[in-house]
Amino acid sequence: MNWLNSEAFSLLGQHIKWSDMAGNVIGLLGLAFGWRRSIWSWPTQFLSGLILFAAFATAHFSGSAGKQVVVMVVAAFGWWQWNRGKGGAADGHIAVRFATWRERAVLLGAAAVGTVAVAGLFQAYPSLSWAPWPDAYIFVGTVVAMYAQARGMVEFWFAWLLVDVVGVPLNFANGFAFSAFVYIVYGALVLWGMRDWWLRTRTDARPVLEGAPA
Repeated sequence: MNWLNSEAFSLLGQHIKWSDMAGNVIGLLGLAFGWRRSIWSWPTQFLSGLILFAAFATAHFSGSAGKQVVVMVVAAFGWWQWNRGKGGAADGHIAVRFATWRERAVLLGAAAVGTVAVAGLFQAYPSLSWAPWPDAYIFVGTVVAMYAQARGMVEFWFAWLLVDVVGVPLNFANGFAFSAFVYIVYGALVLWGMRDWWLRTRTDARPVLEGAPA
């Protein structure tokens, strides 16, 4: 599996790894599926997590590898949730909505508490991460964003934007240049997707996962 972390090519002085490129291109595709409200967003994100898990594990980045395990678990949850929803919008896709104020408070609280807890874990075990706080922020922010996406909340796009702000410089510093470039593309796609979902809240007749608890 060492070929995963071999160099594919160089770009602007940065060494692009096969795993970094493949995993993140697939992850970008998963986000594009999310913008289209397609259930294929979830298996695509799962595959991206699987490739990046193998890459980080073989490179002995246990903290980053562990993050991908959580990403795969949340992707499986999202697949289950959207299958439960069975559409809901007029066009047959998953209906989207804004979170309630209570849900926003829960998401923010989970992000804050989770970041502190994960950063503490990373600090207690330095081998898991060389940058505990930003790594924990991205780790928890990614999980919160994916959870909000699974519930069809427009706020998931805002969460991704906040992850991007830290993700770009951190990935450049880590030597995963392609991840950083992809995060920049993520930013543009997130703004586009956010606008689309925002407008969809005006046309979807009923909330996502009708009948499911809020």
